[in-house]
Amino acid sequence: MQEQALDRDTQPWYRQGWPWALMALPASAVVAGIITLILAIQSPNALVVDDYYKEGLAINQQKQRLAAADAVGLRALLRYDGRQVQLTIDSSSAVASDTVELQIIHATRAELDQSLTLQRSGDVYRGEIEELQAGSWYLRLQPSDLAWEVRGALRVEGSFQTLLTAQDY
Repeated sequence: MQEQALDRDTQPWYRQGWPWALMALPASAVVAGIITLILAIQSPNALVVDDYYKEGLAINQQKQRLAAADAVGLRALLRYDGRQVQLTIDSSSAVASDTVELQIIHATRAELDQSLTLQRSGDVYRGEIEELQAGSWYLRLQPSDLAWEVRGALRVEGSFQTLLTAQDY
């Protein structure tokens, strides 16, 4: 009986189960850490602002532009038919410019953002844009002199129509 006990004790360590069970948890943590490091290196940090202090100071200017649009009751209706945008501004007294700047901002992917200048044609501003991918988008409309600003948000699934107001997203 003692000889059988000695035979079990003399087996090499790699033929026993308990060392493998003890090594499995730390090994899985190392593998998960390596995968996390690879994902962190390969993924862009699109949501991080480079100069956060400057962005913070710009917030007060944006609030003033929104307040100026709200004071004159400025609203804009934006229509997109798949190839062209048409913009109708409610309060034409606030719009003295023949062009306005429209920024189309994707909710999470900065590389999809678009900025275009809309030209006045009668009572309507028109412009060509690249096709928008399905998803959530933010809109910002302002004149070239940055006197006012109106905003809107939309979910794109083909053509759309949305209202831009002086309210924050």
